[in-house]
Amino acid sequence: MHDFQIDISKSLEVLKTGGLILYPTDTVWAVGCDATNDFAVEKLYALLKRTLHTPSVVLVANERTILEYATQIDLQIFDTIVALQQPTTVLYKGVIGLAQALIASDGSAAMRIANDTFCKHLTKRFQQPIVSACAGFTVENLPTIFHNIDAEIINGVDYCVQYNQDTILSNALSAIVQLEKNGTLTYLRR
Repeated sequence: MHDFQIDISKSLEVLKTGGLILYPTDTVWAVGCDATNDFAVEKLYALLKRTLHTPSVVLVANERTILEYATQIDLQIFDTIVALQQPTTVLYKGVIGLAQALIASDGSAAMRIANDTFCKHLTKRFQQPIVSACAGFTVENLPTIFHNIDAEIINGVDYCVQYNQDTILSNALSAIVQLEKNGTLTYLRR
């Protein structure tokens, strides 16, 4: 049994009731919520002082989950992202079922298969996508360790994960890519 099982249980309770969690990912600390719950996503955006429809990454457990939410998908993307050496978020077209604030005007949304052990367990047990919004007010100040997160954010969530609070995370956001019709990747963020 992993030492984060209590964190998983408490996070699941909060996510199921539309609350916000503060948790470590494979990149930085993030504020998360149920990505299918419009009210929870609006609450997350208000806490982080972001306007609605500001891009946010959504973590999922596996390829099958992506297929449930993305209607226009080239299955080649799964083989392509496995070969990349960094956490990679894909901009998928024809997204349905996510909170409206997470879907761009062109019908796309950014989703990443969880690769971090904690996030894998959390997304698998929650069985729905989870928002992974950088736990900072600006991108310039990436929250790579819990103790550098603004107190306003810590106090604004319903649960702070204890796991990895003293660990320095990777200090880099995930790459964001989209697969073009000709099979090539376009990097939107490296």
